[in-house]
Amino acid sequence: MFGQSMDSARNAGGVAGTVLIPMRFVWPYGGRSVFLSGSFTRWLELLPMSPVEGCPTVFQVIYNLPPGYHQYKFFVDGEWRHDEHQPYVPGDYGIVNTVFLATDPNYIPVLPPDVASGNSMDVDNDAFRRMVRLTDGTLSEVLPRISDTDVQISRQRISAFLSSHTAYELLPESGKVVALDVDLPVKQAFHILHEQGIFMAPLWDFCKGQFVGVLSALDFILILRELGNHGSNLTEEELETHTISAWKEGKSYLNRQNNGHGTMFSRRFIHAGPYDNLKDIAMKILQKEVSTVPIIHSSSEDASFPQLLHLASLSGILKCICRYFRHCSSSLPVLQLPICAIPVGTWVPKIGESNRQPLAMLRPTASLASALNLLVQAQVSSIPIVDDNDSLLDIYCRSDITALAKNRAYAHINLDEMTVHQVSLSLFHFFILRIYKLLLTISVFEN
Repeated sequence: MFGQSMDSARNAGGVAGTVLIPMRFVWPYGGRSVFLSGSFTRWLELLPMSPVEGCPTVFQVIYNLPPGYHQYKFFVDGEWRHDEHQPYVPGDYGIVNTVFLATDPNYIPVLPPDVASGNSMDVDNDAFRRMVRLTDGTLSEVLPRISDTDVQISRQRISAFLSSHTAYELLPESGKVVALDVDLPVKQAFHILHEQGIFMAPLWDFCKGQFVGVLSALDFILILRELGNHGSNLTEEELETHTISAWKEGKSYLNRQNNGHGTMFSRRFIHAGPYDNLKDIAMKILQKEVSTVPIIHSSSEDASFPQLLHLASLSGILKCICRYFRHCSSSLPVLQLPICAIPVGTWVPKIGESNRQPLAMLRPTASLASALNLLVQAQVSSIPIVDDNDSLLDIYCRSDITALAKNRAYAHINLDEMTVHQVSLSLFHFFILRIYKLLLTISVFEN
């Protein structure tokens, strides 16, 4: 756990008053330890990079840079490397990658010819043609069919697996878990989230001797919106001393959660034990509408001295299912189908079958304020950033907001003036986008 004496976060040097822009650096080629260094650290400091959630071979770090031209390299397992898929030039330190950050809010980077031409999404055109037929001059999908029997078999086998396996199946062989003291200042807490490369952490109350809640990227979004509100009772200076517990108490009034009788209520701390089966944990995530459930264990009968073991999520449970059935995938017919044939997810009506929840999208020129509002209102974890043709340019994630906690970056920007692409700044990481893009014709097991 982290005490209140933690060192403040580092930042790129620059002239006082210069607007600093969070820049995401990505190393997608794996490694045991990956660091970043560049002209913005005067080549003297190694910035640790963290694995991306769900992609252990992809490392990233977000660093605040002033507008202008910058050079950088990666230090991977003790060896200096550069990314050949990003712009690079010979420099004083060998071949280095380069990045240019524009100050014009309307500036949108020009894509390389192989990316800019046509649709920026990967499309399996041959397979797509095999999936449609011409009927009366219109295109009609010919999706693979699955029998009701196969559906029932898949459901029963997945249900049996989830019911017979516990949360211990989710625990990695090695790893770390982070918890925060409820008396920690809010500002320092979000520095920790950013430095540790995580988007949420359980909260520990020393007085009660137990875990009492979680602090997430959504809390920081709500705080930024509150700071941007001229009628706010919370000032930026107060974040220096405003504790997590004080914020959580004030948040209940901001949210105005009513129980139907006009009285206020606070959500109970949602957690699970290591012996709880995966089915119960999955249902708890879905029914309580949370993204993660802390796995907590106590060897005492009175539940004293609890230990935080893991943070369970639906993606982790799905990985567990795929790992278990990988060598006998034929026993799960549903998961062998193309993604487009499984009625899950949120689809644009013209691409797939529509549902009640529209696909939340934004243009790169949209303001950061509009992105934050959409994340909260649509209750999603990420928003696709698309061009005028609805082609994918980038993805802005809810967890990206923690980068603004570093060295008070939120104090240097205007939420209504700064655009999404200035904040996420995926100016040159088109290669990493291919990791997140899925062909409609692949199955879950091929993912």
